[in-house]
Amino acid sequence: MQASLTSATLRRTVPADSAGAPASGEAPSAGAPYATTALDSSVLLQGHKTVAISHNGSVYRLQATKLGKLILTK
Repeated sequence: MQASLTSATLRRTVPADSAGAPASGEAPSAGAPYATTALDSSVLLQGHKTVAISHNGSVYRLQATKLGKLILTK
């Protein structure tokens, strides 16, 4: 049940907020509290309840609950 997605499919630009986070295309500053892009969970899950994510040689499971929360387990 593992989806095949490219990074271009997953990347979505998040506009700068009032705290001065950089807009799309700008390099984040050294003190930036978060990345400038966010992924929508529906893109990752693609209609499934669970998806496997490979990261640094380990496989994690991202699961959506009935209450709409996300659980990430190793």
